[in-house]
Amino acid sequence: MSLSSGLACSGKIGGMTSLPNLDQLTPEQLRALAAQLMQRVESLDQKVETMGKKIHRDQTLIEKLTHEIAQLKRFKFAKRSEQLSPDQVSLLDDLIDTDIAAIEAELEALKPARASTEVRQKPKRTALPPQFPRTLIHHEPDNSHCQCGCALKRIGEDVSEKLDYTPGVFTVERHIRGKWVCDQCETLIQAPVPAQVIDKGIPTSGLLAHVMIAKFADHLPLYRQESIFGRAGLVIARSTLAQWVGNCGVQLQPLVDALRNTLLEHSVLHADETPVSMLAPGKKKTHKAYVWAYCTTPFADLKAAIYDFAPSRAGEHARTFLGDWRGKLVCDDYAGYKAGFGNGITEIGCMAHARRKFYDLHEANKSELAAKALEYIGGLYEIERETKDLPPDMRREIRQTKAKPLADALHQWMLAHRQKVPDGSGTAKALDYSLKRWEALTRYLDDGAVPIDNNWVENQIRPWALGRSNWLFAGSLRSGQRAAAVMTLIQSAKLNRHDPYAYLKDVLTRLPTQKNNAIDELLPHNWKPAIPNKV
Repeated sequence: MSLSSGLACSGKIGGMTSLPNLDQLTPEQLRALAAQLMQRVESLDQKVETMGKKIHRDQTLIEKLTHEIAQLKRFKFAKRSEQLSPDQVSLLDDLIDTDIAAIEAELEALKPARASTEVRQKPKRTALPPQFPRTLIHHEPDNSHCQCGCALKRIGEDVSEKLDYTPGVFTVERHIRGKWVCDQCETLIQAPVPAQVIDKGIPTSGLLAHVMIAKFADHLPLYRQESIFGRAGLVIARSTLAQWVGNCGVQLQPLVDALRNTLLEHSVLHADETPVSMLAPGKKKTHKAYVWAYCTTPFADLKAAIYDFAPSRAGEHARTFLGDWRGKLVCDDYAGYKAGFGNGITEIGCMAHARRKFYDLHEANKSELAAKALEYIGGLYEIERETKDLPPDMRREIRQTKAKPLADALHQWMLAHRQKVPDGSGTAKALDYSLKRWEALTRYLDDGAVPIDNNWVENQIRPWALGRSNWLFAGSLRSGQRAAAVMTLIQSAKLNRHDPYAYLKDVLTRLPTQKNNAIDELLPHNWKPAIPNKV
């Protein structure tokens, strides 16, 4: 009798259901059995070690988040600085409440799943106003027969209500889940509760999307949204709105992480950064934080922009974001990017920055030399306009034929005139800016997939400039990172010509049931609007 047949007769050895009769095994079979058992023990040891590490990581994170939430709560109820205006205090309250909600959502995800037998007390919730229009949505079992073959009988229903909103009007979705029972075997069947981003919450995905778009696209702080909702007939406390925003931010983060991974698969990227004031809890003054923006080029098939909020302008933040990425980076001359250029990243200069030096010079004193430089650079941009819709290989060919001779002439002209102007003058500085960076400025000529300048990413970073005048500052590093994540999805949706509200509403509807290995389907460049059912 072979070992496999002996084990088959005695039960599963892998699952340790039972052991074979050792007296009936040959020495070879005993050795094979011992080897299997040792392999099983080793596998279990590895699983225990892995689980131990995970538990340790989770416990460390729980302690960190618990400490962070305690700090936020202390700051929330502490005496505020008189240097803050009432609007700034309202903004800070919104941000603190949102941070607390986000941390609580992360802590909840780290907790072990509750046993199904555990009875949870249902929270008492004020009924939604009866004057709001109701839409009835029925959820019934797919099959009206029990597994035993008998017909099911409807004996009742469970009803829950969700609050929806279109600008100026509240409506209510009334979800009705029928209860069906089999008289023969007493089996009770009921359609499951539809999954939602905020478990057992009242907002529909449409209301959540509206709050998120209003806050992060239209830059309306939550205390202003509270007033707008009040005029529509229902005051939703800003603390509640903050909880919704915090929860949604946590739920949407996996999409941003997946989009970053997709972005870093491309060999040519733009990068830029802009300052944002950040108020650290417990301090009376703001300090300068930065939003770093990364995006694909206008020539790429992927249309995406990703924002990374960081506490400073240190180059380490760019290096952390890019990680092991190796490619061509279109950027300005900021020193923070320089370290990456020695580690497999190729610098692509920005011709618009070079042009700006001569433009400012010409605006200041009508310099004829600056006017001539602008004429040369204008010729290079005219060629770019002619080739913007061509494939990369054809664009490169035309650049080599038309733009390269013009760029070479400009370079020689700059070298000649640099000898004629005194050091330290405005003209010398304008010429030196281009001459010192000439190789980086003209690399685009050799690759049709590389743009001439960094203007594309500067356009993507404009929403932050608009937002600064409304929300004045980020309340914390966490709130800045949350804003960056949500604005990443909104801006990328715009780049793919989606309505950001329709995109976010659909994503928040599908996200709770979306499989992890199918998360890419919800990214802006892959997303397809849901087709409504025809009646």
